Amino acid sequence: MVQILKKSRQQVTDCRAEVTSERADSVPAVFTKIHVHFVVTGENLKPTQVERAVRLSAEQYCSASLMLERGGVEMTHSFEIA
Repeated sequence: MVQILKKSRQQVTDCRAEVTSERADSVPAVFTKIHVHFVVTGENLKPTQVERAVRLSAEQYCSASLMLERGGVEMTHSFEIA
């Protein structure tokens, strides 16, 4: 995600991913839902560019996220600019 923002000429100084999840009650307790919340810090960051980077990362470039989603895990993403 940081690389996408830098290619968009956004001045990112930090990016943190906070992950929350839910698991099935039965064994094996597989993940059923995962939410990734990105906290992006930088100078003059444009919310539209950050939103685009989150979307591209989730939908095209993050192989782990794509694999989990195709395996039936409900994946959601959000962001904030700090």
